[in-house]
Amino acid sequence: MRYAITVPNIGELDPLVTMAVEADAAGWDGFFLWDHMRFTKDFPVSVFDPWVTLGAIAVRTERIRIGTMITPIPRRRPWKLARETVTLDHLSGGRVILGVGLGYPPDADFELLGEDPDERVRAEKLDEGLELLERFWRGEPFDFDGRHFHVREAQFLPTPVQVPRIPIWVAGMWPNRAPFRRAARFDGVCPIGVVGDEGIPADLGPEDLAAVIAYIREHRGDRGSFDVAAGGVGLDAERIAAYEEAGATWYFPSAGVEGPDWAEPTLELIRCGPPR
Repeated sequence: MRYAITVPNIGELDPLVTMAVEADAAGWDGFFLWDHMRFTKDFPVSVFDPWVTLGAIAVRTERIRIGTMITPIPRRRPWKLARETVTLDHLSGGRVILGVGLGYPPDADFELLGEDPDERVRAEKLDEGLELLERFWRGEPFDFDGRHFHVREAQFLPTPVQVPRIPIWVAGMWPNRAPFRRAARFDGVCPIGVVGDEGIPADLGPEDLAAVIAYIREHRGDRGSFDVAAGGVGLDAERIAAYEEAGATWYFPSAGVEGPDWAEPTLELIRCGPPR
């Protein structure tokens, strides 16, 4: 089992970088930022671009894996994201993991910014965007004529440091099936439960996680091993062991604090280091 910290790209900028530096020093395996534009439509909050922030993190850390959990490709231009990810992979010496998904919430991060919030449209853009990312990363000339994205005479250099490419982890809400058929084509999965009435995604228990993994394996064929992220509040050994038995390869603990006071408890959790 490997252990990672994931934090929202909100609040104050310096603590975000400080958390990553401390996580690197404390022995954590990964540090990931959320990728929101507005976070919520109900009240204003300071939001920082994750890719610029990760650039600062890359040059101040040495070994920890870094990336986003998750980047909503449907509101990104894939060619811009290709440049950002490859640049970060070079800055970090090949430590990037890209988490992707439809994006949430559909109102604050899509509709109110002039983007189509329709789930089917977002899914189509996600699939086209993933295909484009892979082709940009190969460094070979290509054309692409999709329903939403159109590219002619494209060839992007340099290619990523990592071979064959930057790992892609796909997020999805179980028991929806389509996101996990998508995840089966890539390198990892970040499953959560369907968002409830309060707008908060639910943690999956070990039994549900095992069901997710079994479903992915049905559709994965002989593509080999893949990473599975699970999470919960704190570092309860029994809970982590149950997820590991279910098939999780990464565990993302949280400090269990919602709202504006999340940063200090999270930093305390980071300084404790991962269980070994």
